[in-house]
Order: sequence, then C-alpha cells, then structure tokens
Amino acid sequence: MGSPSFFSPYRHGFVRVATAVPKVKLADPAANAQSILALAREAHEAGVAVIVFPELGLTGYTIDDLLQQEVLLDAVEAAIATLAEESRKLSPMIVVGAPLRDAGRLYNTGVAIQGGKVLGVVPKSFLPNYREFYERRWFTPGAGVAGKTLSLADQSVPFGTDVLFRAAGPTPFTVGIEICEDVWTPNPPSTAQALAGAEILLNLSASNITIGKSETRRLLCASQSERAIAAYVYSAAGAGESSTDLAWDGHVDIHEMGQLLAETARFSTGPAWTFADVDVERIRQERMRVGSFGDSMALAPPRVPFRVVPFDFQAPAGDLALARGIERFPFTPSDPAKLRENCYEAYNIQVQGLARRVEATGSKSLVIGISGGLDSTHALIVAAKAMDQLGRPRSDIRAYTLPGFATSDRTKSNAWALMKAMGVTADEIDIRPAAKQMLADLGHPFAKGEPVYDVTFENVQAGLRTDYLFRLANHFKGMVVGTGDLSELALGWCTYGVGDQMSHYNPNCGVPKTLIQHLIRFVAHSGDVDASTTALLEDILATEISPELVPGEEVQATESFVGPYALQDFNLYYMTRYGMAPSKIAFLAWSAWHDAEEGGWPVGLPETARRAYDLPEIKRWLELFLKRFFANQFKRSAVPNGPKISSGGALSPRGDWRMPSDATADAWVAELHAGVPD
Repeated sequence: MGSPSFFSPYRHGFVRVATAVPKVKLADPAANAQSILALAREAHEAGVAVIVFPELGLTGYTIDDLLQQEVLLDAVEAAIATLAEESRKLSPMIVVGAPLRDAGRLYNTGVAIQGGKVLGVVPKSFLPNYREFYERRWFTPGAGVAGKTLSLADQSVPFGTDVLFRAAGPTPFTVGIEICEDVWTPNPPSTAQALAGAEILLNLSASNITIGKSETRRLLCASQSERAIAAYVYSAAGAGESSTDLAWDGHVDIHEMGQLLAETARFSTGPAWTFADVDVERIRQERMRVGSFGDSMALAPPRVPFRVVPFDFQAPAGDLALARGIERFPFTPSDPAKLRENCYEAYNIQVQGLARRVEATGSKSLVIGISGGLDSTHALIVAAKAMDQLGRPRSDIRAYTLPGFATSDRTKSNAWALMKAMGVTADEIDIRPAAKQMLADLGHPFAKGEPVYDVTFENVQAGLRTDYLFRLANHFKGMVVGTGDLSELALGWCTYGVGDQMSHYNPNCGVPKTLIQHLIRFVAHSGDVDASTTALLEDILATEISPELVPGEEVQATESFVGPYALQDFNLYYMTRYGMAPSKIAFLAWSAWHDAEEGGWPVGLPETARRAYDLPEIKRWLELFLKRFFANQFKRSAVPNGPKISSGGALSPRGDWRMPSDATADAWVAELHAGVPD
C-alpha cells in the first residue's frame, strides 16, 4: 500500500474505528468466529483500523454455567486461532470478547488480534454481582492482573490489565481495552490507559437493556471520552442473546471528547455495525493544551508500568471520504435545537456582561453608533436588553447614525427605524463636513475634487465616527459600546485606535460574523419584538455586508476583500481552538463545503448562502486568512474588554489568545502550499 492521498482522513491525523454486533449463536464459538470475520471483512473493505465486538461475543453472554464447560472453553481457543489465521488477510485490529483460562481461574477478557497474531489479552477488572448480574459465579476479577502471559494460537501472548496496543504508520495511535462494568466504576481502567497514552478506548459490553438505560450508557461513554480526552468506542450484546429473563438492544456508539460521532439503531434482529474517523491528532493536541491532563499523569502514575504491544497497520492508499460529520459553521450548529440553545446562551452572556459593566462603572448612558449593518444592530439589541435587566429606561442609550460619503439610503433608513423600534434616544451626525476638513488639512487629493478613495480616505471616516462617539460619551457621562465582531478582529478588518477597533466595552468581541446573523434572527423570532421590528431585522439580515466607505454605484462588498465569512470563521475556529495545520484545515473545509447537497445547514440561512467551495477557493482564502491573521495581531493586543462567548475561543490577550505582534505567517503559508494540491 502507498501513502494516503490528500483526500484521505489518514493523511490528516484521523483513524477509522468501528464497533459491531454480530448475531450471536449461543455456546457456538466456531459459528460466532465466522460471524465476526464477516463483519471484519466489511470493515477491512471500508478502511477501518480497529473494530470492537461485544463482551463474551465468541460464546454469548447469557450461557451461564456453560461458561465453565471444558468443551466450550476449548472451542473458544480454537475460534481464536481461526480468527488469528484469517486476520492475515485483513488490515484491522479485531477485538473480541472471550472467556479464557489461566492457572485454574476463568477470566472475562478482551482479545486483540491482527496480522495473523493474537496481540494481547485484557481481563475485565470489575465483575458485577448485583441485581440481574452474577459474574463472580464464573469469573475471577482481572483487577491487579499484570505482567502475565497466556498461550493462545501457538503463541505466548501478553495478558493483564497492564497491556496497551500501539500502531505506527501515517497516524500512530494507541488503543486501550476495558469491559462493560469497568466504565461504570468510579475509577475506570480506561482512565489509567488514557493517562498512559491510549487515544482510542474500547469497551466490550453485554449490558442488557431496561427503560432509560441506553441514555445512561451514552452519558457514561460521552463523559469518559471527555474526561480522558479520548475516543471511546462501545459495543454491547444484541441479537441472539437469551431472552429468558433479560433483553438486549445491541447498543453501539463512538464518542470523541464528549461528541457523538456514530451510532446504529438499537434492537436490530441481525448484525449491525458502524464506523467513524477519530481525530487522534486533535486528541493529542488537546491533551497537550489541557495542563491538568498532564498533572493527572504525574499525580496518578500506574502501579505497574504498561506493556505496549506494537502492531503494523497499513492505511489504505488513495482517496477515502471522511467518515464523520463536519459542521460547515462550527460556531452555528445545523441542529435546530442546539442552535437555539447556543443563541440563547450567547445572547444572555452578552447582555449579562454589558449589564455588569454598566453597573460597575455607574455610567449615566451608553453611547453607540448605528450603521444599519449586522454588528451594530445586534449590539444595540444587547444594550437595550441590558438596560431592561438593570431596570433603567432605554432612553439612557444614546444611539447615533453617522452617515459618510458612501452611506446608502437603505442602511441609513434601517438605522433610524431600528433606533426608533428600540426606544432609545436617537440622533444623527453627518461626518462629511468634518471629514472634508480633515482631508483638506492632510492635503489629500479628495479635498481637491479628485476621486481618490484610498485607506486614508476610508479611515478618516472610520476614525471620525469613533472620535465623535468617545466625545459624546464624555459629554453625556457614558461609555461607548463597541460593535466590532470576532471575525473582523481575526482578519484585522477594523480601524486601529481611533476607529472601530476601540470602545469602552464590546459585547460583540467574542461573536463571529456567522453567529451574529443567527443571534439577530433569534431575537427577531423570540416574541420580544413586534412584527414590524421583525421585518426590519430580516431586511438588515438581507443587506450585503459592507463598510460603506467608498462612494460609487457598486457596493463595497467586504467579503470580496477578506473572503467569505463562512470559510474564514471555519479557518479561525480550527486554527485557534485546535492549532491545526493549514493543510488539515483545508481538508476539513473541503469535506464540509465541496458538496452543497451533503450535510445540514443552520435554520434560517438563505438559499443563496447554501453554496459549495472547491479546493482552489478554499486554499486561496485560507492563505489570505493566514496572512491577515498574523499581520494584524497588534490590533488584538489592545482590544477593549468583552465577554468570551464560545468554546471556539476568543482573541483577547487577557483570555484565550496570546501572540506576539511581530510573528510571521511564513511557516503556515509554506505548509499550506506543500500540503494542499492545486
């Protein structure tokens, strides 16, 4: 096999894992081995690296005292030898559940098999012996078993709870194994496995089903994957198990750092399996980033050092579609309920932050500039709600529209309509006379009638607006409410100092552009505003994003300069939150955006925004993002206060992001060009 292509997850730090439930034939290891092999062959064809099967899957969990029959136990060992021999033709590591003997004791184990070898055996540490469970009747607990070997398939095999499995290759990964009850305990064995380096944790389970139990299992798997900063792959017994006193739902799922990646429908009457691509590179990055994970390693070293068993997994060559959901908008989920919850929390974080700052400063008024665009609209909505929360009249908000040389009639009329709808003290200051005077004082060609619309021309207007707002705040004993958002800050699309980069407090500073439009939509349809205000907000949402600084018939479209905010917010999230390489970000963006018909879209997003981007577009805008992000750190080093909104991060030097203003993007741009095909 050759190396994976750019269009393969294995090229970018992913490992494909699977979880399966064959239809078990009770007390028939030979037949069950063939069922396992059938699914393992499908997994091989799908490019899977690891596949896990249920607890005691070679015999069935519900065979009770048959577990101690010599005939059965001999048949189990023969079935393991068959699996080992057949695994020579298969790529994945196959992990099956089996009862195995050692020194007069019987253990409930997970057996790892790959490449013609039995790699190792891990016993179940904790045996349930309460309510419907009776495992101590047959098995010896595996807790404390370490440093031992078993003879299986004519091999001497590592045996104990001290065994991990490690694969080399384009994406190295380490696997830990625990069994059912182990994860229900206060100190699961998988915790120590994760601290010892296992990124992929497997659970072979035979958990029976009762009402509500499936949700408990999901919570356990999700929370363990979150705490251990790992992937957690779970498989539980299903079709074929005895229904004498219990029922079995065949629950399988895959979690990564708390996020559900894949699951199958439960209560299948036949075999079921699923797979997902686990981001092992992201797991390692996050463990490095979260210092308390490393502290836990130092404070809780294993009593016995782990034995690490190497195995050789060869990733499939060629293209391979990414097997996990990637949100096009990482700040705005496509799930409607989740989006509503996110908007509710973001909006209230902003309101609470601004209200607290007003309370702390004792400001007599809030001063805000209103352009009729997205950012200032939402900032005004937040300010109005903050005053409501404080029991103060909205008239204490002094809102100004400050038209310049390119202000359109549409945005100006929307600004006035919004100020009236919000019930604030509204006014207008035409900045053009002052701008003309300043341009004349500078000797700028525009003052002589020449149509020169350079950065000086633009920033004279942006600076005057901010200057007026600060002086108005002095005059009315107030504070300036900032309107610039996280996306603009990331791209440096703001005027430094006396400009829209500055304010006394900025409730929008942690909100990306792609989220702000949904926050406005959230308020518009919340029932807190009347029908006419809802219509006004929808019109503002439909207005093309523009700084409106350059006059002319054509609108000065921001996204033609800085790139589509949909892509740039995607780039921002994965670079700052996870430290991903540009080539990996490009691969994820391509996976999310190359086909407009695939995947979900956030509710309310206009049809015109539901478009696709090809790889050359993604690469071009990502390069621009890198260059602008590095070149404009000095603006972020001096940002005013404002609340962090999303776990995706913020860019305040006092919070999430610390970076020197003199750093260069050269290494990142070079990696982009080297790693992403044209």
